[in-house]
Amino acid sequence: MRFTNNELKRIRGLLFDFDFTLANSSKGVVKCVNYALRQLGLTEYPEKEIHKTIGLSLEHTLIKLVGDQYVDKIESFKHHFIKKADDIMANFTVLFTETPTVIKKLYNRGFKLGIVSTKFRYRIEAILIRENLLNNFEVIVGGEDSSKLKPNPFSLLLAVKKLNLHHSEVIYIGDSTTDAETANKADIPFIAVLSGVTPRKAFRSYQVREFLGDLSELPNLLYIE
Repeated sequence: MRFTNNELKRIRGLLFDFDFTLANSSKGVVKCVNYALRQLGLTEYPEKEIHKTIGLSLEHTLIKLVGDQYVDKIESFKHHFIKKADDIMANFTVLFTETPTVIKKLYNRGFKLGIVSTKFRYRIEAILIRENLLNNFEVIVGGEDSSKLKPNPFSLLLAVKKLNLHHSEVIYIGDSTTDAETANKADIPFIAVLSGVTPRKAFRSYQVREFLGDLSELPNLLYIE
């Protein structure tokens, strides 16, 4: 069901996923995942397979790639991934071309903006500082802020609380079915942006209010010129 004009008029807050929604960090993720796998003596994976895990927790990333039989290696995998990511992730992450313009436009129109991601908050903040966008976001909830990661709705609900808004006044924008499931569980309207690796047909089992080709279409949806 698409948004009605009255629903859109009530929107005061916009919460975004980060990877493949605002930015592309796929090169860094691939390098960090394969580095961690090598340290564990496991086989590296091609970019296409690792791309499918972006947005998942590190625990679910390892399980999705190599299976449940390696659950005993989860903590070691996390350690090696984080160590490598601290060195290279920010440098290998680029914002989508449209992101700065859209974020500044929404901020200038008075929307409260936030980010909810499994990516560590300090890493997101470093990237936004580099791009001179950090001050546009009122709240960032990252992977270190909760043990209950997406699709558990806790992080999303925490961000809504920090914005001091009601569910009906907020939209969550993301690129994956994990994002959609998180929003649905939180009873928050969801917009799917098709700038990642998840095709539109994959969202059939979820409640998606609108589909966007990329973030540049969001201002028009919200009647912002």
